[in-house]
Amino acid sequence: MKKVLLSAACLGTTSVFAQVKDTLQTKNVDEVVMTASRKKENIKEVPSSITIVGEKQIQSQLTVNSDITSILQYTVPSLGTNSGQTSNTGQTLRGRQVLVLIDGVPQSTPLRNGARDLRVIDPSAIERVEVIKGASSIYGNGADGGIINYITKRNKTDKKISGISQIGFTGQNSGGTLGARASQLLTGKMNRFDYAISLAYERTGYMKDANKVYLSPTYSTAKMDNYNGMLKLGYDINDNQRVEASYIGYSSKSNLDLGLKTGKYGVTPTIGEGEGKSLETTPQGTPRNHNIRVSYDNKNLFTGTSLNVNLYYQDFKTVYGYSDTFFNGGQSNVLSKKAGARFNLDTQLWNSQNSQGEIIYGADILNDETVQKLEDGRFWTPNMSMTNIAPFLLAKIDLFKKLTIKGGLRYENIKVNVDDFNTLSVIKNDGTFTQSIPVAGGKLSYNALVGNIGLRYNIEPYINLFGSFSQAYSINELGRILRTSTSETIKNLETKPIIVNNYELGATGQISNWLNYELTSYVSTSKLGATFVQSADRALTIKRAPEIIYGVEGFLHFTPVKWLQFGGSYSWMEGITSPDDNDNYSAKINNSRISAPKVLAYLQVKPVPELFIGIDMLHSFKQDRFTPNAKTGQYTYGEGFVPDYTVFNVKVSCEVYKNWKVSLGIENFFNRLYQPSIAWWSARDSEFINSLGKRGTLIVEYKF
Repeated sequence: MKKVLLSAACLGTTSVFAQVKDTLQTKNVDEVVMTASRKKENIKEVPSSITIVGEKQIQSQLTVNSDITSILQYTVPSLGTNSGQTSNTGQTLRGRQVLVLIDGVPQSTPLRNGARDLRVIDPSAIERVEVIKGASSIYGNGADGGIINYITKRNKTDKKISGISQIGFTGQNSGGTLGARASQLLTGKMNRFDYAISLAYERTGYMKDANKVYLSPTYSTAKMDNYNGMLKLGYDINDNQRVEASYIGYSSKSNLDLGLKTGKYGVTPTIGEGEGKSLETTPQGTPRNHNIRVSYDNKNLFTGTSLNVNLYYQDFKTVYGYSDTFFNGGQSNVLSKKAGARFNLDTQLWNSQNSQGEIIYGADILNDETVQKLEDGRFWTPNMSMTNIAPFLLAKIDLFKKLTIKGGLRYENIKVNVDDFNTLSVIKNDGTFTQSIPVAGGKLSYNALVGNIGLRYNIEPYINLFGSFSQAYSINELGRILRTSTSETIKNLETKPIIVNNYELGATGQISNWLNYELTSYVSTSKLGATFVQSADRALTIKRAPEIIYGVEGFLHFTPVKWLQFGGSYSWMEGITSPDDNDNYSAKINNSRISAPKVLAYLQVKPVPELFIGIDMLHSFKQDRFTPNAKTGQYTYGEGFVPDYTVFNVKVSCEVYKNWKVSLGIENFFNRLYQPSIAWWSARDSEFINSLGKRGTLIVEYKF
């Protein structure tokens, strides 16, 4: 299969706009630089929308909740609200699956999406989060809706040693909810050598709703031990050359022994009650996520040309709770190993007073081995091994310091080897089990020439226009297609890739020194999308059909005086599909992907230099896009009615001594009793759960 595609993001060329609230004084956009596009770029050189969550903003949100999925829901427009659990199911970006990375190393498992790729690092190790919104092929498979890249902390000083020590406590006004966390960051530089070391540990307590009732133990973050470690070493060979090596490890394990009391959808929530069955052979969570990366930079390989080389390896395992939906019961896991290399050359073609031109070229190589098994060794999906080799070329032209034009090509060459396997026997709606069948594996090949085009025109500081066309090319959820196979060979299955076309048009600017704004509209299409639907026996299957998603988002940031800042964002989207592929788009993509409209708002006050007060608000609008079954009165999966809700968080920090700071955060300040969106749209009794009630966090910090 060979197709010609154009992708505004395929070569790391997706543009950016930084939404940064790190200080109480609005930053000039000229100062903002992002790196997710594979080279450092000034904000005024990029022709589409991006969100950058800065270090101070992350730390401020961490004061309220250390769960990175919660931090992102409060800072990234068009990202779905979180579930409050270990799973990030439903937390899509612009209605599509997102690719998660740590320093450019892929964390997601698109061959078998386990929905635990967002919670793979402690936020104390993150310097900033760069979110590229819209279809992207920058880092390969899985970025249908965009990219979330966690950029880890690094040394920033000339001191031999400096650091940040933190200790904190969390809890609710109820017994057993006390938790604790501690983190240590050390950085330094000695001659040409520099380092960064980060360690973090958190022990959570029980989680309860606003009525002090235990939350559901399914996918629970309660009674969990979270560990995170980072070691980053760098050496400047000379003024032009640098090598860097890093290791980042993360682990989360739950010892929650809480029984499950299933409720009634829309009436009574599913809660934790009594003792669990203690059937788990392995604590649920993510027992390991190892990331190793080695990079080499040469700013002057030869005249006008720089070189960047990245080598990486990732080893990931996540484990789910016990389920009796399998014959004889069991726990499933997702195992994934990735090894890759990226070679990037940047050549300056010319550099005159009124124009500059450059080309970026190189190749990406990735091997991804993913499998889903039960802890007792039975295979739920076969072993899948994907090899992706992708050479690329990008051209960039800047004219009159106002107009930036980008375009490029990338050739995707993907091969997947699938082992033979037997499908698992799983329970059906009538209580019987499906028949296990043998499936012959084989080889799948995919090829595509992808490209990109984008333009940004900086008319005046108060009005900058940008537009782009981008595409993603991904083999998404091959494992789920295979594990529900009713055919004895993969050759008879629909395994074509997802190709997403993304069109974006926007305006951004800075009016005087106290107002920043951005307004973006987008449309994304795919001739063969993928959505979870519920079959007659209530099993989840993937529906492949043409689809269109469109939406708008925007934000305003005000800084009328130095000690006051406030603002907010709004995002809205809609998705339609043609189930019969007949150009009739009257059907809607379900709510598992199309999030309800969302408003984020914030207020930050610094009456004196030592005191900071902040309020965050999240309002999720109601979502009433489907009707229940006329006979049963029940909604099908993904189509449940979602009511609106509003949550306020409050945070206060005070510098008590020269290097000491005390912070207090209160999540769900008004102790609102509500359910996360997934509890409603999933339309299942077992998933109808309450959200966390009022909870406080106290953190003491020492800098040296």
